[in-house]
Amino acid sequence: MFNNKTLLITGGTGSFGNAVLNRFLNTDIKEIRIFSRDEKKQDDMRHEFKSNKLKFYIGDVRDKRSVDGAMHGVDYVFHAAALKQVPSCEFFPIQAVKTNVMGTENVLDAAIQYGVKNVVVLSTDKACYPINAMGISKAMMEKVAIAKGRNLGSDGATIICCTRYGNVMASRGSVIPLWIDQIKAGNDITITDEKMTRFMMSLDDAVDLVLYAFQNGKNGDLFVQKSPAATLDVLAKALIDLYQSDAKIRIIGTRHGEKLYESLVTREEMAKSEDIGEYYRIPCDSRDLNYDKYFVEGEEKVSAFEDYHSHNTHRLNLDEMKNLLLKLELIRNDLNL
Repeated sequence: MFNNKTLLITGGTGSFGNAVLNRFLNTDIKEIRIFSRDEKKQDDMRHEFKSNKLKFYIGDVRDKRSVDGAMHGVDYVFHAAALKQVPSCEFFPIQAVKTNVMGTENVLDAAIQYGVKNVVVLSTDKACYPINAMGISKAMMEKVAIAKGRNLGSDGATIICCTRYGNVMASRGSVIPLWIDQIKAGNDITITDEKMTRFMMSLDDAVDLVLYAFQNGKNGDLFVQKSPAATLDVLAKALIDLYQSDAKIRIIGTRHGEKLYESLVTREEMAKSEDIGEYYRIPCDSRDLNYDKYFVEGEEKVSAFEDYHSHNTHRLNLDEMKNLLLKLELIRNDLNL
């Protein structure tokens, strides 16, 4: 599907963008456009990949005109641009709204305007029952994308769907690189709450999920990958074992806006989801603004479901966590494997 096509990745200098480049740059894809506001990271990528297929666009998703300039002639869009740090969004919530919500609308409007065939919007488990500003803004981002897709309909020229996934191990902002640095420096590993659980996904898993949505999504669909989870205590002990360290674990308390566990699918979404093996497909609500449908006809089966979260998915033990960590290039390079 990518042969001789042009792909635009917003926020493409991040971990996800780099993973997509590693996957596709040596295929028959015609062009990959990296759109971001960080000229230093773009320059780093330019020197690392050295490919004529790679084109760079400086801009910000908040600025519709800069998005328009990158969108012309694009076949497909992976929308990864976002403010993702929970504490910074907590202190500057309106900045999260401007990038994650308004910026997403700019990208989607430009994609529709320029006849893009397919847009996949990347979301996070924090958008599910959100309690912090980052999660709330990403939840609104999903609503914007799903509403645009619903309005375009099944015969729309542009298909818009979403993916939602948990923590990507060793990505920028992940706790794993921080703990590795603490181990190497001979310091304590700082944990907010050792009983806290998080989903565990690799960057390859994240790319696979986006590609699955790209190939199978209909307008307004939301896709979730089933993932294992681990407590922070097991994750920290696995790293200590792999690095053969005697580092101690120090509990520092929960940060601004952190949850004890993360949900990937709400109870309400589970009631209408389609189990498709490794993934859940959650179709958009196809009802219109006829209020009788909302107040007269209810959903009796919702109460029979439980949300899908990191406390009730498969829980990794120490050995399983170590085996999963050994798949990460960062750790394999550190351990000379």
